[in-house]
Amino acid sequence: MFTGIIETLGTIKKIEKEGSNYHLTIASEISPSLKIDQSLAHNGVCLTVVALDEQSHTVTAIDETLNRTNLGLIIEGDQINLERAMIANARLDGHIVQGHVDTTGKCTQIEQLDGSWVFSFEYAPNPEHILVDKGSVCINGTSLTVVNPTTNTFSVAIIPYTYEHTNFKNLKVGDTVNLEFDIIGKYIAKYAQIYMKK
Repeated sequence: MFTGIIETLGTIKKIEKEGSNYHLTIASEISPSLKIDQSLAHNGVCLTVVALDEQSHTVTAIDETLNRTNLGLIIEGDQINLERAMIANARLDGHIVQGHVDTTGKCTQIEQLDGSWVFSFEYAPNPEHILVDKGSVCINGTSLTVVNPTTNTFSVAIIPYTYEHTNFKNLKVGDTVNLEFDIIGKYIAKYAQIYMKK
């Protein structure tokens, strides 16, 4: 389980293809403190550390992960958001994030305001993907507050700290992002589907 509070950025140092899998080697300031078999969110995708060296760690993304997320689109040199799994006795500063990406979305607009930014996104509509105004959404692993949601669009406001310490500073219109919708909303949607069938 994660919180959506990004710890640091990692830089993709190497991508090795093996069959349909990608082995991703990432350099970051937290890599030296990681352990083999540890779970880590990469742009919001929970992946297991399979190898380590002094300054980097390696994870494997399988075909299902590559098709469902933006990890299949990254190239060497790209920066990704990293977060270690939450500690059970720690504060939940963001919201409950599983690291299980639901779908991808496209950045449609970036508006720079006086001291903040508004990013807008669109995604394929799905009745299980519920967003509510002032609710939570996870974008590339970052816990954010939803603004002006529709059935397939929404916006988020980004403060300077988040902009500088995540890969939002590298995001451009047309880029693909990972989206994880609030787990509470997903359970409500599933329950409503079952109830309406009765």
